[in-house]
Amino acid sequence: MAVRKILLGVTGGIAAYKSAELVRLLKKSGHEVRVVMTRGAEAFVTPLTFQALSGEPVRTSLLDPEAEAGMGHIELAKWADQVVVAPASADFIARLAQGMADDLLTTVCCATEASIAVAPAMNQAMWNNLRTQRNIRLLGEDPQITLWGPDQGEQACGDNGPGRMLEPAVIARMLEGVSSGGLAGKRVVITAGPTREPIDRCVTSVTTALARWATRWRLQPEMRVPRLFWLAGLSLWRLPPESTFAML
Repeated sequence: MAVRKILLGVTGGIAAYKSAELVRLLKKSGHEVRVVMTRGAEAFVTPLTFQALSGEPVRTSLLDPEAEAGMGHIELAKWADQVVVAPASADFIARLAQGMADDLLTTVCCATEASIAVAPAMNQAMWNNLRTQRNIRLLGEDPQITLWGPDQGEQACGDNGPGRMLEPAVIARMLEGVSSGGLAGKRVVITAGPTREPIDRCVTSVTTALARWATRWRLQPEMRVPRLFWLAGLSLWRLPPESTFAML
């Protein structure tokens, strides 16, 4: 596995704490990691945390007097083999979709020629908002950008639904696939997960309907739910809880 230079962008959101674990996993795999934080991200996690885990200075300012020629965004844009923004807030997604470059992270994304993976993280109402979905569609039209997530489930605010950032281990595995060339030349679309809950509901509905039908027609108990449906249900239930993905 070739060592890759991964630039991790961290935006404002409670999921920023997961990004620290992502840095640890990437460093453990032998990658070089540099971190860019937005002002909002600093309200949740300190730059010192990422500096300790990555072994590299953390960049937060667009105009950095310590950067080469005072243009840190160009230096970082050329350095990165892969850009990952995790978590990507609704605000960041909106600015990225419109091509804005009003802070260091969006400027790097405008200047880099590397692939950009965006892992959304926000409240389910914000994710389902029509304006957010319009921005997501815009990003989906950009061949340089790939959306990874979001996941679904319980959120910090108490809501339940889509909007959770993919777990760091899932993102790390996706990056390993990119690094090994297994995903070279292909776009990866991650569906909202985990998949088990909706599948459980589907299987339960099907088996319940079959059981009612069999009872109505007075079939023997052992024949009420055909073996095929039991096997299919069991196979689906055993799918891993991580989000699924498809090659396009």
